[in-house]
Amino acid sequence: MLLSRGLGSWGAVLVVGGLLVGCAQVNKAPVEDRGGWGGGSAARVDPATLPGAENAGKPGYYTVQPGDTLIRIGLEHGQSWKDIARWSNLSNPDLIEVGQVVRVVPPGGADGEGARPVASTKVQATPLPPAGSSGSAAPAPAPTPTPVATPPSDAAKNGSAGGDASGLGFIWPAAGPVIAGFNESTNKGVDIAGKAGDPVMAAADGRVVYSGAGLRGYGHLIILKHNNTYLTAYAHNQKLLVKEDQNVKKGQKIAEMGNSDADRVKLHFEVRRQGKPVDPSRYLPAR
Repeated sequence: MLLSRGLGSWGAVLVVGGLLVGCAQVNKAPVEDRGGWGGGSAARVDPATLPGAENAGKPGYYTVQPGDTLIRIGLEHGQSWKDIARWSNLSNPDLIEVGQVVRVVPPGGADGEGARPVASTKVQATPLPPAGSSGSAAPAPAPTPTPVATPPSDAAKNGSAGGDASGLGFIWPAAGPVIAGFNESTNKGVDIAGKAGDPVMAAADGRVVYSGAGLRGYGHLIILKHNNTYLTAYAHNQKLLVKEDQNVKKGQKIAEMGNSDADRVKLHFEVRRQGKPVDPSRYLPAR
């Protein structure tokens, strides 16, 4: 089965249902089902013969599943789809294949992702009693335990008002009321009401890693990468105002609110921490 990084014809085309969506101005290659490994009338494809098969199961790599696109894989791993294509040496980034293995971390740095440095242990030196002294030396005072720093929670890092995440200082991307809150199973962000054409603003400084209409269910979508940890996504817009690889500033207007692929005008806003959706309200200032 061949899978594209984007959306195409809705006939005999299989499209990924991930978070993202983008603008109609960018058309991605369709997903093509050619009956490969996993079913169909064509000959089965041995996964061992697919690109990157030697890296299957290794840290920092991902095996393409049915329905995947590079856009979705990038979102789920907190990366730009273009970076994944480059790290994986894809000859045609418009087509990926079920069972193919792609690199989802930068080469040379993140294969040991998750490993933490081991804290060094200090040895307390106890002086010996003076030569020729009788009796036992007075016991050395017990060493004062060194407090172990506990990593702050997201809420603590962001401050009581939701303030800054890793120094980013997220702001609300739209001025309307929240009409649907975060739910890890059913709503991976928050939905903010508004009128068609209302401004959608960048929640923090970042780089546009996606601007287009590549994932079903999210209309015209923008994804910003803020650092190696955080992405934000802005869905259902009626117009996109920024392009991929463009740098944007916090508060900059990046889109106009709409109802693309939605039942009403609204902004669906997500915060992703290392690809995992987290509750945006923990990162945004109190209203």
